[in-house]
Amino acid sequence: MQTNEGARRMPMTRRAALALLAGLMAGPALAGPGLVDLAYSPASPRNRLDVHLPEGDGPFPWLLDLHGGGFLAGDKRSLPVPAPVLARGNAVVRMNYRLSHQALWPAQEQDVLAALDFLHRRGPELGLIPDRMALGGRSAGAFLAVSAALTLAEAGRAPRAVVDFYGPMDFGSMDADMARLGRKVRRAPADSPRSVESLLVGYPVGARRAEATALSPVGRLGAMAPGRRLPPLIIRHGAQDSIVSAGQAERLRRAWKAADPHAEIDFALLPHEGHGTAAFGRDAVLRPLADFLARHLA
Repeated sequence: MQTNEGARRMPMTRRAALALLAGLMAGPALAGPGLVDLAYSPASPRNRLDVHLPEGDGPFPWLLDLHGGGFLAGDKRSLPVPAPVLARGNAVVRMNYRLSHQALWPAQEQDVLAALDFLHRRGPELGLIPDRMALGGRSAGAFLAVSAALTLAEAGRAPRAVVDFYGPMDFGSMDADMARLGRKVRRAPADSPRSVESLLVGYPVGARRAEATALSPVGRLGAMAPGRRLPPLIIRHGAQDSIVSAGQAERLRRAWKAADPHAEIDFALLPHEGHGTAAFGRDAVLRPLADFLARHLA
């Protein structure tokens, strides 16, 4: 694993600041009863997670929900715990992972997999049913969630469901998708050496575009062997997103369906919403998410 611990901290770009703010938006936080700041790995002091349980007698199915922040900021405590998901009898787990100034990709996915291993081993004592798990995230967290879900699927251990809320899904095509919007873009180019994507992978995306696509979910789906079964996927993205184009959601939908034509995909673009705007924390979005999870975790 490639790391850059102790490296000089890069100044936050405008795109990074916007991604951080958007990744932390989406409605009021609600914490159900549970456990907080459990260490799931010794790799970093950031490797901590919280377990939020619904009312009633467990153990419960659960969603591991990953925060955004452009891969270089963000914290589990700022990620809203969706009340409708708890109300349907599903627990919500929030976790921190190493940021791009602490370790380069794929350390972040390795953290997600380490947390899942911890939760599968310790699940019963934490009030969780180990094998009834969904994996999701928002913005950068959605990239991590989908990436980890593909790794698990390749190992024959796919989650019961996957959630993508306004995530980047192909680093190599992000700028082309943004150019098609025909309006002002609220971020630095992903191809730039200073972009949050380039800082994550350790090289300018524009200089090694094929490699950046190959490590992204869309590229990995395109390289999958025929016959792979994929879990149900729910995608929500703002059609007015000027940080991560809705074209990224479209690319994921097409690649997921091409890899597994039988996979269920619940796809919707929110016509008036941007990146992580308030609608993503309202019942109109969260109730369908809760229904989707309840159906596949039951």
